[in-house]
Amino acid sequence: MGSRFPSHQLSNGLYVSGRPEQPKERLPTMSSVAMPYTGGDIKKSGELGKMFDIPVDGSKSRKSGPINSAPSRTGSFGGAASHSGPIMPNAAARASYTTSGPVSSGAMTGSASLKKSNSGPLNRHGDPVKKSSGPQSGGVTPSGRQNSGPLPPVLPATGLITSGPICSGPLNSSGAPRKVSGPLDSMGSMKVPSSVAHNQAVTVLTQDEDFSFRRNFPKPILWSLILLFVMGFIAGGFILGAVHNAILLIVVVVLFGAVAALFGWNTCWGRRAIIGYIARYPDAELRHAKNGQFVKISGVVTCGNVPLESSFQKVPRCIYTSTSLYEYRGWDSKAANPTHRRFTWGLRSLERRAVDFYISDFQSGLRALVKTGYGARVTPYVDDSLAIDVNPAKEELSHEFIRWLGERKLSSDDRIMRLKEGYIKEGSTVSVMGVVQRNDNVLMIVPPPEPITTGCQWAKCIVPATLDGIVLRCEDASKNDVIPV
Repeated sequence: MGSRFPSHQLSNGLYVSGRPEQPKERLPTMSSVAMPYTGGDIKKSGELGKMFDIPVDGSKSRKSGPINSAPSRTGSFGGAASHSGPIMPNAAARASYTTSGPVSSGAMTGSASLKKSNSGPLNRHGDPVKKSSGPQSGGVTPSGRQNSGPLPPVLPATGLITSGPICSGPLNSSGAPRKVSGPLDSMGSMKVPSSVAHNQAVTVLTQDEDFSFRRNFPKPILWSLILLFVMGFIAGGFILGAVHNAILLIVVVVLFGAVAALFGWNTCWGRRAIIGYIARYPDAELRHAKNGQFVKISGVVTCGNVPLESSFQKVPRCIYTSTSLYEYRGWDSKAANPTHRRFTWGLRSLERRAVDFYISDFQSGLRALVKTGYGARVTPYVDDSLAIDVNPAKEELSHEFIRWLGERKLSSDDRIMRLKEGYIKEGSTVSVMGVVQRNDNVLMIVPPPEPITTGCQWAKCIVPATLDGIVLRCEDASKNDVIPV
């Protein structure tokens, strides 16, 4: 044609304007495989298993490269789809598929023009393998499965990552529903001991932690006073007999009576005076407390890793418990202990324990760990919440009291007994005196290195007393309002 506009002829004989369209090269088709869920078995995850030096089953691993035992295919593959993954035996009927991966047996011959398109592994009959997620029944994995996932152990069928032993979950090793509930290990259910008496985290306290004016009073001063009064009585008696002058003897007697009255006053009111000293001691703020400073902290307590239970009343979640049994000794009664004197109450049994706990400061709201467990030195001033007087000659023993005596192999004969029990349960308000210790952003209250003294209270005629270790002060826990925590 003589037109100035370019034109070209189509295959059907028509002439159209414009330049002929350049044929475009068809890009090779890229195929990808969606890896099925492996249930957590790294042995079925192919290349991931090799990264961790874990042997991978050769029949399940994916390989790239030429097709083994198959001639090169030259022919038209119009509309032919592609498969990725291993092809199993008897795959000759699918010779027209373009494959990527090993072919175990069978030749790929001829050419065809097929419309079917599949992606994924084939089984040994040449059919697509059904993908599944999670472990199969009986623990058998299909031969054509491709797996990828995290490291073993194998997860339950739900695929959730759960806590507890491996065998816990809705299915057992054979895939059947479990008939038991709760996490069980290979040794069966673990029995938790009911008693924590032999636990290293529990501090067992003795009667020595109780207030005693005789133990608190310095021994050298006590023996010096005794020697001084003995010498005064001897000198006063000698002067009275020699010159018939009783002034020195009267002075010695008056001084002796005053000292004896002072000792008796401190013996009866010394514990109450120490409680008053603790109450008057100013509270400190944990936020501004320095490392190594002796402080008093008041707040609500919470249990640590090892909570306690009271012995008689079975009060749970306690940080301190004390149960004591006293017996009254008459003229012909048996002694409760080797030092038990007649017409007095003697201690027969004592169960007093303390463990580590947390306290939330009222002043700053900070929380600190109080180290009263693992054999720490503790001085408790905790009021008793229960006191039971038992006289078998006048009344019958209660079943709870008989049970408590039987558990400790104590006799229940005709003895006048008194049972006292005190405790600090979780949520109680407690005052703690100790030394602040900061260690890696962990705030703790630890026992002081040396006992502290309360000093003289001259207005109340109270001599100094010593407080050793961490001081715990709590009123009757049964009467206080417990804050739920």
